[in-house]
Amino acid sequence: MEPKDRLKIARANAGFEGPADAARAFPRQINQNTLTSNENGNRPISRKMAQKYADVFGVRAGWLLYGEEENPERSDVDVPLLSTVSAGNLREQDGISDTDVIRWIKIGELPRGDWVALQVEGDSMNRIAPEGAIILIDRRDDRLLDGKFYVFSLGNGEATFKMFKRADR
Repeated sequence: MEPKDRLKIARANAGFEGPADAARAFPRQINQNTLTSNENGNRPISRKMAQKYADVFGVRAGWLLYGEEENPERSDVDVPLLSTVSAGNLREQDGISDTDVIRWIKIGELPRGDWVALQVEGDSMNRIAPEGAIILIDRRDDRLLDGKFYVFSLGNGEATFKMFKRADR
């Protein structure tokens, strides 16, 4: 079964006869043309749209996209808040370890990982994480993706929270 087939099932099981009915019921979340294109396979379902469909049709986005059933890999996790991180210039950052826990924060529906929380200091990332915001980091995830947010650290102990932008060549 493909994502388009699961989307049709989710819509029908939510009580909508067709894409037009669903779009009328949720005009701010669903565009009829997009839903129609996703259901007939002319346009792949983006992660963003999968989450919108999941919210309005009462299913999981992972099921729509990949056929995942209830995922035992996701659960509520107690994440340690370990330190602060600069959202400005690089700043000397003391090394941290799992014993440096300031407090524990319960976070719902996290995938498996080596999660820690850091509190943002500085205002250069205000639109994403204003000063005082808490960000989550999976220390096992080492993928570097354009347009995503990371804590960058230099070998000398300096660190900062920034968005990664690949340089144009």
